[in-house]
Amino acid sequence: MKEHFVNIQHLNLKYQQKQVLQDLNWTINYGENWVLGGMSGSGKTALAKVIAGHLSALGDVNINFALNSQLPAEVLLVESWYQFKNLEGVANFYYQQRYTSLQAKDTLTVHAELVAFGSEKHLHFDKVEPILEALNFSSFASSQLIELSSGEHKKLQLIKALWLKPQLLILDQPYTGLDSASRKNLNALLDEISAEGVQLILISSEVELPKSINHFAEIKGGKLVEVNSIELAADVVKQSGEIPDFLKQSPIYASDNIVKMVGVNISYGEKQVLKNINWEVKAGEKWLLQGHNGSGKSTLLSLINGDHPQSYANELYLFGNKRGSGESIWDIKQHIGLISPEFHWYFDATATVWQSIASGFYDTVGLFQQLPYSKSAQVDELVEYFGLTESKNELLSALPLGKQRLVLLARTIIKNPELLILDEPCQGLDRRQTTHFNQLIDELCNNGMTLIYVGHFESQLPTCIEKRILLENGEVKVVENILESV
Repeated sequence: MKEHFVNIQHLNLKYQQKQVLQDLNWTINYGENWVLGGMSGSGKTALAKVIAGHLSALGDVNINFALNSQLPAEVLLVESWYQFKNLEGVANFYYQQRYTSLQAKDTLTVHAELVAFGSEKHLHFDKVEPILEALNFSSFASSQLIELSSGEHKKLQLIKALWLKPQLLILDQPYTGLDSASRKNLNALLDEISAEGVQLILISSEVELPKSINHFAEIKGGKLVEVNSIELAADVVKQSGEIPDFLKQSPIYASDNIVKMVGVNISYGEKQVLKNINWEVKAGEKWLLQGHNGSGKSTLLSLINGDHPQSYANELYLFGNKRGSGESIWDIKQHIGLISPEFHWYFDATATVWQSIASGFYDTVGLFQQLPYSKSAQVDELVEYFGLTESKNELLSALPLGKQRLVLLARTIIKNPELLILDEPCQGLDRRQTTHFNQLIDELCNNGMTLIYVGHFESQLPTCIEKRILLENGEVKVVENILESV
């Protein structure tokens, strides 16, 4: 057997005229499982795509598959972002389409997707059932792909990878969007397939890793550097500019009642997603919304931001008005700033940083009109505040994920909204970026803005959060105060 499983020599890659990988060398021996870290934009995802054959680069990448192995001689990359397609092979969905049941029939079900994958890869279906159970995904068999949240899509791709068991499995941010139990079970499953001969490369900054991980590396200056562990140094407080004056002012509230739900129920056919939800959010409150994947969090938020058509069939009050009393979806969105993984998926890839931020004035996914001077000045202030001056004319899609998320945060708060909804806003960010992002949230919410924040990692949350609501199987399990006044 050859000594080296993967041998990479003198790898060079440029992107947007920037040198991402520079004369990079990496040798992976048989039996080694690696975690790859490094700052956002350092080239981790690009390197993974090169190894998987999804991206071309200058240099040599040699993979010596074990010929005597019963595992498929494949490299499988599970990307941090996944774009599914409809039955006609098209992927150009729009954000609200997930909640429009008639159009949901345009995509495969989870079961059909797994059947197709198993048939393509010649896999036995009974082998996937224990994986579905371990990741709490068995109940999603009849769900349409478009109905799945970002965390659920991540699980589906992980399930397929664990079922296939390729000789080399690369997972880019595998814990993104997963609840605590799913993260723990995923690590156990990864240890199982590693014992069967699958070699792992995880791109992650998490410290709770599979026991089979035995090597760590980071990309620094375009080169791969082996390190003792991936645990990052103490969190660093990044210095931002002076917060713009218009964001120091309290939002103008239309009502003291931001959200009021009375006995809210949401069903898709026979499947009930939300059951008898009673919840009230007052102006200025800071809420944490939690629950396992599939508990109903995204559906609950879609009622608040006006995207769910079943809101009219329920007793729901937004900003003091009963839903269905004559207001349009755009009337509702005027009050709200939103970040979610799904919204990020569907955002205009042709918009520049400056245009992306400016579009927040009009709640569009791109800028389609000229801004007056006063609004342009506010965009410029936010560009400076978030440290984006050098990037303001670049395409949003060309930036590293961490900077993209800052751009979307700037877009979200440009109109100083009454309600800020942040649905897993730090997905895919490393610990330093998450700390920085949440510090910005704490600073921005000092003006009395109302906050609903969705997050799984209890140790990586804004400190301003004062209340918590926990969903379990579509029902309210807990409502509590988590910040006691001193």
